[in-house]
Amino acid sequence: MTITTITHSIPGSSGYLDMFPERKVSVFKNPYIVGLTAVASIGGLLFGYDTGVISGALLYIKDDFEAVRHSNFLQETIVSMALAGAIVGAAAGGWINDAYGRKKATVTADVIFTLGAIVMAAAPDPYVLILGRLFVGLGVGIASVTAPVYIAELSPSEIRGALVSTNVLMITGGQFLSYLINLAFTQVPGTWRWMLGVSGVPAVVQFFLMLLLPESPRWLFIKNREEEAVTVLAKIYDFARLEDEVNLLTTQSERDHQRSDNIRYRDVFKSKEIRLALLAGAGLQAFQQFTGINTVMYYSPTIVQMAGFHSNELALLLSLVVAAMNAAGTVLGIYLIDHAGRRKLALFSLGGVIASLIILALSFLKQSSGSGMYGWLAVIGLALYIGFFSPGMGTVPWTVNSEVYPEEYRGTCGGMSATVNWVSNLIVAQSFLSVAAAVGTGPTFLIIAIIAVLAFVFVLVYVPETKGLTFDEVELLWKQRAWGNNPQYAQNLLQNANHS
Repeated sequence: MTITTITHSIPGSSGYLDMFPERKVSVFKNPYIVGLTAVASIGGLLFGYDTGVISGALLYIKDDFEAVRHSNFLQETIVSMALAGAIVGAAAGGWINDAYGRKKATVTADVIFTLGAIVMAAAPDPYVLILGRLFVGLGVGIASVTAPVYIAELSPSEIRGALVSTNVLMITGGQFLSYLINLAFTQVPGTWRWMLGVSGVPAVVQFFLMLLLPESPRWLFIKNREEEAVTVLAKIYDFARLEDEVNLLTTQSERDHQRSDNIRYRDVFKSKEIRLALLAGAGLQAFQQFTGINTVMYYSPTIVQMAGFHSNELALLLSLVVAAMNAAGTVLGIYLIDHAGRRKLALFSLGGVIASLIILALSFLKQSSGSGMYGWLAVIGLALYIGFFSPGMGTVPWTVNSEVYPEEYRGTCGGMSATVNWVSNLIVAQSFLSVAAAVGTGPTFLIIAIIAVLAFVFVLVYVPETKGLTFDEVELLWKQRAWGNNPQYAQNLLQNANHS
């Protein structure tokens, strides 16, 4: 007997939905789920807007501050200080999520982000601007952990991938919006101050909307607030499935409380299953950054200028096209992630990314020939890169990380994994211009292409398919990977599953 044969009765599993097809939940037939997802995803909008806006604002910050104009280090620090803040925010965000809940974590992120936006807009010198970037980063880091987990815990398993990917769509939509804002303010006095200052508006909107929304029902169950959890779940499921979901969550809650004594003396890393889950989740987050996505988004106007287009306005316009493709690709990813699956989508995405990076590298290597054709080839390479990256490696890492960890560790492990993402992001942002100056832009893209090949192998070996699986099925999947098809172990799991 294998573990995969014991999950047919778990609410939301493929076997359960085959037996009771009328209990499937559709996104568009449940406006409550759509509303929850939309509000929670504003955290993704903040994330994306901040990622995109600094690339355009940096062009004008250099015009206002001579010290920035003459220092690659200051330019990289203005970009990467938000990432340093996000590292701290993501690490703390995991603990805040588990201790105080997803809702309080979200409003905390909104307050910190708004403070940072005000400081940036009023900055009299580069150093105060860097402080504002730090505050914004703290808020973005907390939001990057919270939004995917909050959405995943509210989502029925059959549409979880699409709903969590909506947060990624808001990230890419925020990047697109940032380029529109950048273009809108190019002729306005105090250009970059407006670009950075308006980022506080979505945070204020989310703050007030979140006050009206419920806490995650799974977190409420962990905290023995079952009545509140049932009230939320009743707005998501019909009565028959609601009863099954509540019974399952009650069983899980009792099991988690039985395990709580072990948590006091057993570190999370001593669990083989959690180590495997963290390897897959954190590895995906690291490769998302090291395959170059935020290099493209942060520095796309600069890359376009490197390709021979020296006008600030033209650089921003071409970058807007790249951002639009990023958002459009994410829409495709929302459909594919629950149809093609996480693993296949990531592998297809990486294959295209490798080819696109090679095109980018060749275009810059040939740029010295003086032909304008290679400048346009670089822009085409950027567009192809985004077209392949956004549906797969843009959506898959965040979706996988929202679903692969046990309930009692979901916030903590999600925070660890998001921290890996931000540390990797910081390394790339802090080093790209310097590496490109040292070895050339073409060789730099070749290095990233080699990393993308390693990412392809990693996904092939370490990342399982989680499409359509319930949280319980995912947990059993890791147990199977950790311990194999041991008959006695599977029998024990069967007994536990039958209690649910």
